[in-house]
Parts: sequence; structure tokens; C-alpha cells
Amino acid sequence: MCVIRSVLLTAALLAFAGTTEATELKVMGDAPLGPALSKIADLYRQQTNTQIDLVLAPSPVVKQKIEAGEAADMVIVQPDFVDELAKAGKVIAGDRPIIGRVGIGLGTRSDRPAWDISTPEKLKQSLVGVDTLSFNKVQSGNYFATVLERLGIAEILKPKIVRTSPTGIFEPVLKGNGNDVAVGTIPLVVTTPGIRYLGPLPGDLQGYLTYTAVPLATTQQREADETFIRFLTSPRTKETFAANGVN
Repeated sequence: MCVIRSVLLTAALLAFAGTTEATELKVMGDAPLGPALSKIADLYRQQTNTQIDLVLAPSPVVKQKIEAGEAADMVIVQPDFVDELAKAGKVIAGDRPIIGRVGIGLGTRSDRPAWDISTPEKLKQSLVGVDTLSFNKVQSGNYFATVLERLGIAEILKPKIVRTSPTGIFEPVLKGNGNDVAVGTIPLVVTTPGIRYLGPLPGDLQGYLTYTAVPLATTQQREADETFIRFLTSPRTKETFAANGVN
């Protein structure tokens, strides 16, 4: 069975290689997908000799760059942003496959003990004891703010909260010397040096950012874009996504 599976995967990758003519694709994507996309881009290059040039930033920044005229071949962002870009004629209308989703998790400095946040009540108890709590000013951070409301501790924690850019959430933690916690997308929390991953938001408190991939209207490599998008939804790629915190 393992041999058959290996042969099928090899055949699939050879099919991708045989249909891809481009030597380079510029892909603009949301920063939380960075750790996974970097590995997937390397795998794709090895199998097809196509270089994937990743430009990563928060989805709102990616959208602004495209609206301002920055050239690229395809974009990987949240569906709402794709809808807005489609209305502006910036991306090609058509199928928009969901390539993955990321949840929200918590982290502290690597020299701090691991806290149990496996239930809403344990999460609440842990958060009440923090010295600083940092989370971003965009969608995942705004969602987490509603979680604090649901837990009934938003007002208690207000003096301890630091709102930052998506990648700035770790600075208050790394520079702190107490019970400092960052809340962000799981792939970023898991892969940031010096940060101990505490775990995901438990149960129905969890929220997800969903991502889709579409070619830009200005691309000169439409067929290559579509081939890479198919690769992003292949079983081998799904395994790489899952290993890097993307469901």
C-alpha cells in the first residue's frame, strides 16, 4: 500500500511538472501562511523547476499593495479580500478553492512554564494572571477580543492588553520578564524563536481564518497559476500544511 501511494504521489508531481511552463511565479500571501508556504514552495521548485517568489504580509496589506498596482501572478488571502479585489477587477473571477485555514493560539517566552489552557475555564484562570497580553489589530486579534468578552474578563485585562501588528505581538513577550502572553495565528506562534506554544483556543472559543488562492487579472502566466493552485490542494501539500499548523 505504501509503495502504491508513493508511486501515485510521484506520478501526480510529474504531472504538475509536465504542465508547468513558467520558471517563476510571484505569489502574494497572508503572513500566517508563511511557514507552510515556504516549505510548499521549495517542494514545488524541486518537482517542477518553477521558482515561487513569496511576498508575505497581512491580508489587508496584501490587498492594499494589489490595489496600488503591485504586479504579481496570484494571491492567497482570506475570501472577503478576494471578493473586494474581484469587484475592483484585480483578480480573475472563477473557482476559488479553499486551500486551508488557521486557528488562534497562545504563546509565552520559552523560559516560562507551560500553562494548561485546555478548557475555557482554565484559559480564563491563566489569562487573569498575565502581566501583559498582546494580540494584533486585525481580524484574528479582533476575534480574540470577543473571546475575552465571552469569558467575562475583558475589563479586568484592559490595562494589561497591548494591541500590535500581526508580527509585533511577540515583542512585548520577548522583552518582558513576567507572565507575558501573545495571542496569534497558530503557525506564527509555533514557529517564532523564543516562544513556547501553550496551545490553541479551546473548544468553541476557537476561530479560524480561511484562505483561498486566485490568479491576478494582470498575470501573464494564467496556466502556471492554475497549476500551482491545483498543487496547493493536492494530498501531499495538505500534509505539509497540516504539519505547519494549517488545517
